[in-house]
Formats: sequence, structure tokens, C-alpha cells
Amino acid sequence: MNALTKKKSAGRTLLDWAAVIVLLLSIAVFSIIRGDAFFSVRNATNILVAMSITTIFAIGATVTMAPDGFDMSACTLASFSSYIFASSFLWFGLPLWASALVTILFTMVMYLLTMFLILVCKIPDMLATCSLMFVHQGMGLWWTGGGAVSSGMPTRWGTTPIRAGWTEGFLAIGKSPWCIIIMLLCVLFAFIFLNYTKHGRYLYAMGGNKMAAKLSGINVKKYRFVAGMVTAVFIAVGAMVVCSRNSAAQITGCDNYLMPSLAAVFVGRSVGGAEKPNALGTMIGAALVAVLENGLTMTGVVYYVLPAVKGAVLALALIAAYATKKED
Repeated sequence: MNALTKKKSAGRTLLDWAAVIVLLLSIAVFSIIRGDAFFSVRNATNILVAMSITTIFAIGATVTMAPDGFDMSACTLASFSSYIFASSFLWFGLPLWASALVTILFTMVMYLLTMFLILVCKIPDMLATCSLMFVHQGMGLWWTGGGAVSSGMPTRWGTTPIRAGWTEGFLAIGKSPWCIIIMLLCVLFAFIFLNYTKHGRYLYAMGGNKMAAKLSGINVKKYRFVAGMVTAVFIAVGAMVVCSRNSAAQITGCDNYLMPSLAAVFVGRSVGGAEKPNALGTMIGAALVAVLENGLTMTGVVYYVLPAVKGAVLALALIAAYATKKED
């Protein structure tokens, strides 16, 4: 009986640290195969840059999932927000800081619709946000006139933009080191917010047992709303970084980050046996996805196979996150 208990404990430990083990093994294998081409400062920087946007969106999803929420529309809203960021800067000639502020406020206002459907209409998160995916896509394309927002292009009403092109400050947001710094600041904020503030502890309590949290005096709707507004800020930040990196607000420019960001969150749930969304675990999950994508690309794996790899990572993350629950 004692041996069986030790065996179960060892198995659970492996599941708890599976993401970290796979990350380290991936780095080791790709370093052996590609040598200095993979294991270099330059490539490490490339990986950090590649994971920065995924991490930012994943941190937003982490805050959403802490109180047992779920958002499928975050990245479509981010695409819409990137149109607002680019058009504020180019079409209306606002300073960079003002364009950023407008984008954050716009995203928070748009997220009020998500909160209305979930908190007032009591529609389940997944159903509400799935419907909003189409709303964001349609409204975003309406705002741009069905095209991208880029330098040298006229406004949707046919006039010449006030600003002719991007500035160095605008383009720097999506490049190293600024996008990496922004990512680390987002992770640090979420880590402190979720683990060391009353609001974060309440969100985790809601995620553990919403009814028990309500009976203990926590205003469930209020703190779910707080989580939504914090998530909206991360969505806006991610949208601005994507827009800067692409040097344009492209059609559905942020949509493809949804699955990698969700994979990062679920990988993070299992790290260290946390069994809940957490900022550091999410960053490790995003690093794993980025390392696999970078390493497989360098070893000659064709690009159209990479989505299957990301899907496999998400499936394995779900196994690691929920397999241990069966033992409770």
C-alpha cells in the first residue's frame, strides 16, 4: 500500500512539472540538433519576441479564468482594437500616448457588452463570447471599410490621413526589447494582482466554488466585472503590440493568437500542481509553445504542420490539468 501511494505521488509530481520538463527537454533536443543556431542569444531573443504577444493575451485569459470565466472573443476584440489604435494614430493624428489611451478605453467600453451578456443576461461565458466573435469582426470591418489600416492608405471615407506614416516610437512597441518588457510587466502585474491583493484572492475563491464564495460575502458579480475590465486592458495592450509588429492593423490580425494563448493558460494550470490559472505558469506555457514552434521551424518542419503541434500541446495540457482531478 505504501509503495502504491509513492507510485501515485511520483506520477502526480511528473504531471505537475510536465510542462517544465518538456520545455527543458525541447531546449536540449533542439540545441543538439541545431547547435549554436538554436542555443544562442539571438535566437533566445527571437523566442522571447515570438512569445510576447501570446503571453499578453494569455495573461488576459488567465485573469478571466481565475473566477471560472472563459472568453472566446478576446482576440477578435483585439483585432478591432488594433484598428482603433492604428486609425487614431494615422487617420486622426493623435500622439502615441493618446492613441494608446483611446485604444484601452475603447476596449474596456466594448468589453462592457461581454459583461452585460454574462452578468445581466446570464448567458454562459462560452456562448456569449462565441456570438461576440462575429460582432467584433463585423464592426471592425465596418470601421475600416473592409480593409487594413496602414501607412499610405486613405481613410475609409476617402480623405488623406493626418499622419502619413508610422513613427519610430510606434514601430518600437512591437520590437525587442520593448515588447519583451511589456510582456514581463503584464506577467508581473497579473502575478501580484492575483496572488497578493484582496481582489485576486476573491477571484480565486470564485473559481474554486462560486456558491461558497457568494455565501462568504463576496460580491460575485462585482469581482467578475473587475476581472473583465482587467482582461480588457490586457487585450488592448496585446492589440497595440500586434499592430506595431505588423506595421499595420491587418484584417483578423490578432485572431490567430486565441488557441496558443488558451494552450498557454492550460499548460500553466498544471505547473507545480497549481490547479488554477496563474501568471508564472502561463508564461511557462507560452514559452513552451514558442520554443516548439521555433525549434521545429529551424529543423525544417513545414509551417502548415505547426498548428497540429499547437493543438497537441493544448490537448496534453488539458490532460495534465484535469487528470489529477480524477484522483481527488
